Amino acid sequence: MSVEETALGTDAEAAAGIARTWREAPLPVKAVIAGIMVNRLGGFLQVFLVLFMVARGFPEVRAGFAVAAHGAGAVAGILLGGWLIGRIGVRLSVVASMALNAALTAAVLYASSYPVMLLLAAGTGAAGQVYRPASAELVSRLTGERRRVMVFAMYRLATNIGTTAAPLIGAALLTHSYALLFWGEAAAALAVAVLGHLLLPADRPTKAARAADGPPRRPEGATGYRAVLRDRPFVLFLAAILGFSAVYTQYLSTLPLAVRAHGFDTLVYGALVAVNGAIVIVCELAVTRKVQRWPARLAAIAGILAVGAGLTAYALPLGVAGLVAATVVWSVGEIIGSPTMTAYPALAAAPENRSRYLGASQAMFGVGSAVGPAAGVAAWALMGDTVWLLCGAVAAFAAVAAYYGMPAPGRRSPRPDPKK
Repeated sequence: MSVEETALGTDAEAAAGIARTWREAPLPVKAVIAGIMVNRLGGFLQVFLVLFMVARGFPEVRAGFAVAAHGAGAVAGILLGGWLIGRIGVRLSVVASMALNAALTAAVLYASSYPVMLLLAAGTGAAGQVYRPASAELVSRLTGERRRVMVFAMYRLATNIGTTAAPLIGAALLTHSYALLFWGEAAAALAVAVLGHLLLPADRPTKAARAADGPPRRPEGATGYRAVLRDRPFVLFLAAILGFSAVYTQYLSTLPLAVRAHGFDTLVYGALVAVNGAIVIVCELAVTRKVQRWPARLAAIAGILAVGAGLTAYALPLGVAGLVAATVVWSVGEIIGSPTMTAYPALAAAPENRSRYLGASQAMFGVGSAVGPAAGVAAWALMGDTVWLLCGAVAAFAAVAAYYGMPAPGRRSPRPDPKK
């Protein structure tokens, strides 16, 4: 029996509820989810980097480039993490990622020149994200196929709680000093490294492959990102992720501009973001309990279209109540589609290449999250509220890409061999 079968039951077992899934999850899976929450609770650098650099006398434009360097480093770190698992294993990837991130975050406090600050910003972005494909790989490896969507919903919940609370904790620490702020983040990253070392299984790559996956399904060497790019259906799925993330992140960039342009107070925008956060944190697990029984393609398409519909509704002449209703629609779309799309790469990949598929999908979401806000703001400057119709069109294309990129079970063609 594979680890996936022994950990949470065989693939034929019916999907379980929230409590049972958590109760029966292996300790390393619980450790990964707890570690994600601790790491995100201490994720202050990206939020406060601009303020820190301006306080240190750097021009605002240069501070903005440092944030961009941090984002670029994050995408590179995700791809590196997907590759690194095959070289040193999951546990060492997580431990090294978090330990290096702790050291680099603390070093930011002592950077005196702009080039050093840029290197540290990119380095912290990369080191802080290497753990993501590693943790997702471990969750996929130790979780039965019928439980993955629910477990990844828990994974997302931990991330969302940490991300929501981090700015509030960071603001409190900042009332004392930036040193306390960044040393606090370094301590959180170091705690995750210790947690990973103590609770994650030792997994030299060859041992992990034998224990989790059995004999290789393809010739040796037929793995890596080249194999990902030759998997045409999965490339379409990556296009769906790109379109979805580019549209979804408009609430961070274009929505506040639209709210202000229509004469509403900034508090209205804050309330819309709070509505989204509340729906995701309170409702996602309950919704996932039902959605995990849906075909993956149906869940992804429904989620993408609902997000597109909610954002498109912002083009209407809505009052505050209408803005809230539109926000509820796309927030529900997020919790319908995101857990399935997060878990799907593990289903699409051959076990020996799973980390690359996970890394590619996470990196593509990062690219969309970086490009989408900038493109949205530029489109808003050119076309005003019509940008929301454009969001709906991009979401529709993403849904079509998901339809063809996520074939029904049994209809997926054999994964390509890059040697051919």
